[in-house]
Amino acid sequence: MTDFNDRERAFEAKFAHDEELQFRIIARRNRLLGEWAGAKMGLTAAETDAYAKAVVQADFEEAGDEDVIRKLVGDLTSAGVEIDEPTVRTALEEQEVIARRMFIEPQA
Repeated sequence: MTDFNDRERAFEAKFAHDEELQFRIIARRNRLLGEWAGAKMGLTAAETDAYAKAVVQADFEEAGDEDVIRKLVGDLTSAGVEIDEPTVRTALEEQEVIARRMFIEPQA
């Protein structure tokens, strides 16, 4: 019975680790996405940093990426940047790849 309990605990620990890693990747992706959008809007370094934090915070409003995408499209459009939703979705996917590499690939 101990072997089964050990396997169960190991599975639960791996699940918790994987969930935490995914959370960190998404948070980093959103930060990178905020920095990308800040550059497009011509924000200063301090404004870009604050905006990136706001994008990370926006992801907590509802499940999924729709809240982040709506925020970015709205903010970029309000700032006079010509952008559409598919462009933001592409940027989101690109930033997720970068974020995943930051956490998963070994540091040289």
